Formats: sequence, C-alpha cells, structure tokens
Amino acid sequence: MSKPLILLGLESSCDDTAAAIVRIAASGAPEILSSVVFGQTALHSDFGGVVPEIAARAHAEKLDLCVRDALTQSGVALRDLDAVAVTAGPGLIGGVIAGVMCAKGIAAGANLPLVGVNHLAGHALTPRLTDQIAYPYLMLLVSGGHCQFLIVRGPDDFTRLGGTIDDAPGEAFDKTARLLGLPQPGGPAVEREARSGNATRFRFPRPLLDRPGCDFSFSGLKTALLRSRDAIIAEKSGLTPRDRADLCAGFQAAVRDVLSQKTARALAAYLDESPVTPVLAVAGGVAANASIRAGLEQVAAEVGARFIAPPLALCTDNAAMIAYAGAELYLAGHRDDMTLAARPRWPLDRSSPAMLGSGKKGAKA
Repeated sequence: MSKPLILLGLESSCDDTAAAIVRIAASGAPEILSSVVFGQTALHSDFGGVVPEIAARAHAEKLDLCVRDALTQSGVALRDLDAVAVTAGPGLIGGVIAGVMCAKGIAAGANLPLVGVNHLAGHALTPRLTDQIAYPYLMLLVSGGHCQFLIVRGPDDFTRLGGTIDDAPGEAFDKTARLLGLPQPGGPAVEREARSGNATRFRFPRPLLDRPGCDFSFSGLKTALLRSRDAIIAEKSGLTPRDRADLCAGFQAAVRDVLSQKTARALAAYLDESPVTPVLAVAGGVAANASIRAGLEQVAAEVGARFIAPPLALCTDNAAMIAYAGAELYLAGHRDDMTLAARPRWPLDRSSPAMLGSGKKGAKA
C-alpha cells in the first residue's frame, strides 16, 4: 500500500455492541486505534440467556454511541476513514440488522465504501491482527455459539475440518452453570468451581472420540452431568459445595480432553499440507479457560506447531476484528453496496455441508 488504510468496524451479532477503528500501515502492520464494547449482561441476567428482542433493541440504542466513542478515542474523524466494515452475519438477526443499517447510514452519509464481514471470519483472522502470522494456519474457533476447525488460507478462503453437531462448548458451560445454580456467564463460574474440585470423582463421557473425524458433540455431556447431579440430590436432598466443585471439575476435564484429542486430529490433517511454519490458533471465549488452553498448548507442542491465543478482549466479540477482517477484504477488492443483507446463517466454508443445530448465541454456520 502507498498509504495507511483506516477502517471503522461495527459488531452486533449477539449481546455485545461494539465499534472500533483499525489502521493498516503502508507496511501492512495493523494497529487498533480504539475498541469500544458495550455489554448486555445485566439486561439478560434474569432470563438465563440472551433474549434476542432485548439484544436487538439495545444494539439499536447503543450503536451510534459506540461509533462516537470509537472515533473520539482514536482521534479519527469520519473524513479520515477509508471504509466501513460491519458484521453482516451469522448471528441473532435483529442485532445483525441493527449493525448493518447503522453501517449503511454511515457509509452513505460519509460517502464511504461498505464491506460486509462474516462474524466468524473476524474471529478466524484475529491472529493476523495480533501476531501477523502467515497463511495457511489452523484455527479452532471455540465460543458460546460456535465450535469448528478451519484451515485459514485467505480472508475469504476457509476449509472446515469439523465442527459441533449440537451445543458449542461455551453453551455447554452456560447450561452446566445453570444446572448447578452458578451465575452467568457460565464459563468463568464453572472454571472457578473446578479449581477446588476432584476431576476424577465423576467419569463423564468424551463424546465422539470413538468415531473418526473432527466433529464435536457436547449435548450428551451436559445430560450426563444433569443425571449425576440428580443422583446426588436424590441421595443427599441437595448439593454440597464439594459436590458442585467435583461436578464442575469433571465436566471441564471432559471438555478439555475432547477438544485436545480432536485438535490433534485436526492438526494431523493440517500438517499433511506441509505448511512452512505450522500454527495452531484459538479464538473465542472458551479459549480463556486455563485448563483447556493448557491442553491445546500441549497438543501443539507435541507436533512442533506454534500456539497462538489472542488476548481475551480480542477472543470474545469485538469490532476490532471486524475492522481488520474488513481491511483484508477491502485490499482484496471486496466491496458491498446498499443491498447488503443481514444473514442469520453464513458458512465460511461454502463447499462443506451445513452443520446441524442452533446455539443460544447465534445460528451455527
């Protein structure tokens, strides 16, 4: 590039309203100038999960404020922008529509190009934003609504090696927390309990490890925990703190083992392509779990692959990843117009059959 490229990114696919400014230097090095996220945890806390109608309304109310704050914090004016990037799917359709309409208004009013971004591509390209790694690399996207292995070959070139056929891991953590009377979000709550628990007391299943391939299933694991909980309650008329900690530890160990062993299979398939510098990258909120991360690091080390996990603020939903993914697409010549549509489903690998099911944090891709 002959000059820096500056993009505004918008994200509203689930329960985080976000805007960010990212600059790509002439050398190609990216820099996050600002990243603003308005969470909605308090709005949904009484309902045990995200309520799509409440989320959509909150996005509509907060998007312009996010954009204002992102511009102010970055010191960038609308006239300084080169394009507007926005999550156009997949996700909760009301929120996606709110983001797309806001982005269209800004693009039309400021006479800027518009770039629609796949939310999952934002996650998948985050390691290039943080570590400038080269293509191709193996990405494990593991979050509240999604779980899949992707070989990332370009900003719009993905091969899916496997994914969840029902619940995503983050969704399973949230459901486990609700079953055990723990607060939401469930992932951090279960991890805290598991630290003092005995992971061997309950022998939970490791779903699909007896079958070839890289697909996941976590619904049965959640059911096994429910049955163990009910058996304890029937015996003792309640759960002790020790029971709760042991259940969490056993559940977390099962998720870790499944993710680790499936990752080993995915790495073998990826390494068959003989990448010059093998990389295993992981993104999504579940990547913040210390036990799961340690298991994935070990698997990568065993085959000599570099392990990358972006900072947590960039693993969970944010607009910096959307702005960066939009920049890569923009540089590749991608442009959208005012016909850009919000999409509840949008697979990254369009040559593979769609995965089944739909998680609480958005439709599976």
